[in-house]
Amino acid sequence: MGLTMRFEDIYQFFQDPPPIYLNKELAVCYVLSVLQRGDSYGTELIQLLENEYRTYRLSDTVLYSALKFLEDEGAIQGYWRKVEGRGRPRRMYQIRPEWSERAQELSRLWQGYATGSLPPSDNN
Repeated sequence: MGLTMRFEDIYQFFQDPPPIYLNKELAVCYVLSVLQRGDSYGTELIQLLENEYRTYRLSDTVLYSALKFLEDEGAIQGYWRKVEGRGRPRRMYQIRPEWSERAQELSRLWQGYATGSLPPSDNN
């Protein structure tokens, strides 16, 4: 196939970049950054990402493995709640109080990544 690239293709790419799917590491940090602002549930976490960071996407699979990881580690806890205007109860997630500092630290990693301003790493 003679696929030849043109400069227009480059401009087009930056005008409308393909979405970047978060991996599990990023998803964990992203989830914590949202939960710091308040409890949330799966589909809302996916929609918020698309609304707030247009170039990023989160697949169900990665999201739920990140949530499971965080629950297994004792960082977050889930509970069921009926959400206004939604049919069945949702599984809501919240950060456990004893995790608030570490959650903040991991949230900063996500924000730095997403805004392209990663802080210099200090491995202490």
